[in-house]
Amino acid sequence: MHVDHLLRMDRLDLSLVWGDETLLGQEIAGVTATDLEDPARFLQRGEVVLSGLVWWTPEGGPGRTDRFVSALREAGAVALLAGEETHGEVPRQLVDACRKFRVALIAVPPQTSFRAVTEAVYLRQWGDLSGRPGDHHALPENVRRDLDHALEGGAEAGELLDRAFAHLGAPACHLLTSSGRTVARTGGAPRLPAPRAAEALRGGRGTTVRVESESTAFDTWYLHLPEGEQVPPRVLEEISGLLGRFRRRRDQHRAARDTAAARLVTAVGALRPDPDGLRGALEACDLAGMSSYTVVTAVLEPGDDGTAALGEALAHLRSVTFAVARGAGDEATAVVAHTGDAAAGIGERLREIGPLIRDCRPQSAWRAGVSAPVATAAGLHTALTQARYALAAARSPAPDTQPVVVQGELGGLAVLLAGVPADVRKVYRETVLGPLVAAGPKSGPMLLETLQAFLDHDCSWARTAEALHVHVNTVHYRVQRIELLTGRDLSRLDNRLDLRTALLC
Repeated sequence: MHVDHLLRMDRLDLSLVWGDETLLGQEIAGVTATDLEDPARFLQRGEVVLSGLVWWTPEGGPGRTDRFVSALREAGAVALLAGEETHGEVPRQLVDACRKFRVALIAVPPQTSFRAVTEAVYLRQWGDLSGRPGDHHALPENVRRDLDHALEGGAEAGELLDRAFAHLGAPACHLLTSSGRTVARTGGAPRLPAPRAAEALRGGRGTTVRVESESTAFDTWYLHLPEGEQVPPRVLEEISGLLGRFRRRRDQHRAARDTAAARLVTAVGALRPDPDGLRGALEACDLAGMSSYTVVTAVLEPGDDGTAALGEALAHLRSVTFAVARGAGDEATAVVAHTGDAAAGIGERLREIGPLIRDCRPQSAWRAGVSAPVATAAGLHTALTQARYALAAARSPAPDTQPVVVQGELGGLAVLLAGVPADVRKVYRETVLGPLVAAGPKSGPMLLETLQAFLDHDCSWARTAEALHVHVNTVHYRVQRIELLTGRDLSRLDNRLDLRTALLC
């Protein structure tokens, strides 16, 4: 059992206060409840620590909090479960200390008893250790042996599904991810488009069972049976457990590929090109020698699963292969290999898939930038620059901004400026328009409004006056003031462009 499993237990109603994917993936060895200021001598490595925070007071200062959390870290505790009943919330000092010493912090609401958490951990551990008790098996013995043999023999998920449901009359069953992607299906199951699959997971007709494994909000697996009533629940649980074992093995094998993907993304982004290193990194990811490549960068705001989100999105594209890893800053970066024909549709497909990705984490915004295709590995660095520029445009706060922007679509001054750093835009805006803003709390906004309208109406005095509901002489007077304050002549194209750019900034 891992720390993340506690958060998935709805009956406990726990909430994550702080912790990243690595910390949440730690295995739980046991539970200790304590309110001692220094509990280190009573802790065992791998335990989660339950504390009602009776020891904490605002007057104690950060020193006392740091000592408590550092003691947990030194003892090897994997998480702190802090009760909210004593103080009404988890203190900010405790959050800062857990972030400082890298200890996962989980809030326990007043209605959840520490005993319930302790029992949940030990019952889950008992289930993991005891495996499948002989008198509780729902699958026939011969079916279980056949499935175990197939799993050991390296069978794929589709074959495991067919074998598992064959003795039940081979009902239609889909193995789906959170975003509606079909991982596998039984032979008689029809193809299920991703939007329909995602809708079915959110409460459509049929039966859905989650596959317990290390996963994120984007790539969790679910068994979905449109006619689920014909399969006993205990049978579904056993089949789900088998698929959980399959996924854990598969994920272990992918660890080396994830390392290779990280090396590839680093090589592509290197300031000094290393052709041999780049070629080796592509080979390690099985991407060498492809006819063309595209680079995709993406962000998840807020969220720590940007790489998982991008990987899940690209997995919907059947005609490509890719490697994805954490890039610069908060970016996830993917190198996508494909045939020339597939390159043109990557941005369009990601736009179609984007809502499915966002629905997996509704409180987050997912945005992506897509480069133009390049024919050789030598062009990947340029493609990365293009993808980052497109991503900057996708992150623009403008209301009509596309969440997925393709480099070839970057046209128009507004989109161009989206790739300029915010600090640079701010300085330019203040330099050009600062004199108008400084004209006063009433005059400043009036002059800015007039300038915007004048440029929007192609410098037409009459149409600007009509739009602002003022006399044309008033427009003449205001424009003269704008020219005087800014030092720009609005009859000149270059001066108009200066002011338009500043407004867009």
